[in-house]
Amino acid sequence: MVPARRCAWWVLLALGWLLSACVQPVWAAPAAAAASGDDKECHPYILTAQMAFDPQPEKSLNGRVAQSYPYPPAQGWKQVNLPHQWEQAGDRMLTAWYRVEWRSDCRNAEGLIEPVALGINAISVAGAVYSNKDLIWSDASLIQPLSASWNMPRWWQLPRSSFNDGINTLWIRVTGMTQQQAGLGQLYIGKPEMVRERYENSLWRQRTAYFVTALLSGSVGCIFLVIFLIHRSERAYGWYALMSLAWVFYLYTILSINSWPFENSLTMTRASIVLFVIYVGCFCQFTWTFGQQHLPRLQKGLWLGVAGLCLLTLLIPSQHLNVTVVVGWMTGFTVFMLNCIQFQWHAWRTREPRHLLLAACWFVFIVVGAHDVFIVLASWRHSESWSSISGPIATIFMAVLLGTQLATQMRRIARFNDELTVAVNDARLELEMALTREHEQRLRHAKAQERLEIAHDLHDGLGASLVRSMAIVEQSAQPLESNRVMSLLKVLRDDLRQVIDHGSSAGATVPDSPVIWLAPLRHRFTNILDDLDMTSEWQVPSYWGVKPTALQCLALTRVLEEALSNVIKHSRAHHVRVVCSLPSPDVLELAVFDDGVGFDVSAVQQAGLSVGVRSMETRSQRLGATFRAESGPDGTVLRVSLPLRSAVEAEKFSLSA
Repeated sequence: MVPARRCAWWVLLALGWLLSACVQPVWAAPAAAAASGDDKECHPYILTAQMAFDPQPEKSLNGRVAQSYPYPPAQGWKQVNLPHQWEQAGDRMLTAWYRVEWRSDCRNAEGLIEPVALGINAISVAGAVYSNKDLIWSDASLIQPLSASWNMPRWWQLPRSSFNDGINTLWIRVTGMTQQQAGLGQLYIGKPEMVRERYENSLWRQRTAYFVTALLSGSVGCIFLVIFLIHRSERAYGWYALMSLAWVFYLYTILSINSWPFENSLTMTRASIVLFVIYVGCFCQFTWTFGQQHLPRLQKGLWLGVAGLCLLTLLIPSQHLNVTVVVGWMTGFTVFMLNCIQFQWHAWRTREPRHLLLAACWFVFIVVGAHDVFIVLASWRHSESWSSISGPIATIFMAVLLGTQLATQMRRIARFNDELTVAVNDARLELEMALTREHEQRLRHAKAQERLEIAHDLHDGLGASLVRSMAIVEQSAQPLESNRVMSLLKVLRDDLRQVIDHGSSAGATVPDSPVIWLAPLRHRFTNILDDLDMTSEWQVPSYWGVKPTALQCLALTRVLEEALSNVIKHSRAHHVRVVCSLPSPDVLELAVFDDGVGFDVSAVQQAGLSVGVRSMETRSQRLGATFRAESGPDGTVLRVSLPLRSAVEAEKFSLSA
């Protein structure tokens, strides 16, 4: 809090320095004027200044300037003080002549009058200047659309050829509209060095400062507009952008030396007041939004007033435009000042550093506005206005404010990064712990799965061999010979070895045909079935479609062994048929038919009583095959349909399963 408040005070001091630097040319102007009246040095001096309206301006070539000789009126002259503003009502364009008599007693060594220069800080709205009978300068257009010289200072070194030995006369032709505060601004005559210095001071105050203000305000306004378009929640930036752009367009009406793009100078005057009123509305809205003030009724009243003043300015008849200009300007200025004063109280109440910073800037605006309103009301002294410095002040303020907010956001981002780093480290530790737990769980699951597979292999392989051996022993009419018993034990040994070597079976060689693949199994079970008085039939194709993998062959072998073992143990069948077929080249199907007593398939699957059926179904699912069991009083059919894949795809599928 404290650094931000100190920053606000430093900004206030900087703004005060800028204000003093900008008004220094104004203080220097009276000093130059006083020097011109110093009796110790010779200077030209003005004798009288008179003005008269031209009843017949068409003498001047229908509004165009006579190049050789002015045509002032013969009568109607009255004494005036410069600067001078017309006091004419109505809705018309008038032409007035100013007659300024001057004299110079300053002579050089040759007895000639020393160089003399003339300066005029404003002609409203357009005019021409003659030295005695010689044309010195003229605006581009003295008819509608009029040129705009009301805010354009100029100076000229008068030609020595136009001088008289005694009294000389300056003829100044002024053409303007009665609604536009027409007249002649401040006029000064003297040595070229002094006149040029005053001209440069006036040019800075009336033109250069406004150009700088327009450039700065336009640049900052565009930057803030981009920020608002990117972040629509930053409404204060949007209002400041609109305020800056309205101010830039308003300054254009001040700086323009013609009425383009408007039809005439009166239309430009209307546009100037409308832009000023819109600027004040955006200024107030920005202040309230930036200060987080919720004033819905006041905002509604503000924009209703803005709309009303704009419509009044655009639609009022031309003869009443002068009053409308005064009312619109004074109303906008009053609202502007009240808003600045109100925010001083709001900033003091909230004590927020950024509010105090804005209040410091608005306080400078109060000082500038109070000075300018007295300048405007007192006399026509545009060159002494301080309003041109408002743009640089606002730009410096917004740069400081934007910099402080950016620094605050950077610190906030830095804190967020630190917090994020801590949170990421905590999350990493938790993830590592979770991965460790998951790894241990996977190990336990793998061990359980391995045990389950071993159990299935023992059941389907060694268990089936035991069942076959037991059936042979039980159904033998007499004790088996030793070589027969030894054969049964070797079969059990081979099945046990096959279970143990199951992990390396993926690298085994796939038989060249289905006949070779099923030959050992067919031989073993045919002998057993013959011993049990069961006839068997085997239908096996002589070629592969898509060759299966070793794992697929082993799994299908286990399924077929389990199916035949169940037939031997439970079916009490007399005939068994094994069918291996290829419905399509990439599908291998095994089917076992028997004419036994059958069983209730749904009851067995729901009760989970049959290990053999569950084992066959599990193996089939692990292969990606479909297993179907159909059973009834007339027999049972078991089918396994396996889509064949390439070796790589089958390996990936088996690993994922």
